[in-house]
Amino acid sequence: MSFVQWDYWLFEWINRGGSTFAFLNPVMRFLAEDAEYIFYLGMLVYWFTRQQQLRRVVAEALVSACLALGISGVIGSFFYRDRPFVTHHVLQLIKHAANASFPSDHAIGGFVIATTIYFFRRSAGRLWLLLAALIAFSRVWTGVHYPSDVIAGAMIGALTAALVHLAFTHFKPADRALRGILAWYDSLEVKVWAKKPKGQSLNR
Repeated sequence: MSFVQWDYWLFEWINRGGSTFAFLNPVMRFLAEDAEYIFYLGMLVYWFTRQQQLRRVVAEALVSACLALGISGVIGSFFYRDRPFVTHHVLQLIKHAANASFPSDHAIGGFVIATTIYFFRRSAGRLWLLLAALIAFSRVWTGVHYPSDVIAGAMIGALTAALVHLAFTHFKPADRALRGILAWYDSLEVKVWAKKPKGQSLNR
């Protein structure tokens, strides 16, 4: 069995779950369409806790996401692949444009953020990685990605996050630049809140 045949066989097996275990479909639709917003909300919460370590998580995740999605765009242009529902009869549970299927940007985004969190906070990171994996799986279940799309997306996201974290940890100019940007933002934030009327000041 060739890789393409194996990929489609695995897709069919997972996608068939939408018929066999239809009671799970509402959960899978939520994971496939809306669960990514949990990551965005998590990043906002991490940022506004005003802890330097968590702000560093957000900064690294943002840099990693930009790089990883840029890589995804290049790959999608040179190795274009139709969505499963374009070339096959599938159980499509969510609406989606018939654009490039490979790699999965949802998987990239989820694994970029989850991997970055894992480097700083292992316990929380494992939970975020689980959510990222569930989102990736749901994209196959709902008929909009092949397994190899989400596996490639997960690898791109995780590897990019790892390289960015390595750069900021071991490359002193990058570390100094990040520290400088965060320090500048902190000082700006202090000035803004210092101008607030009494009773609206932010507790540090």
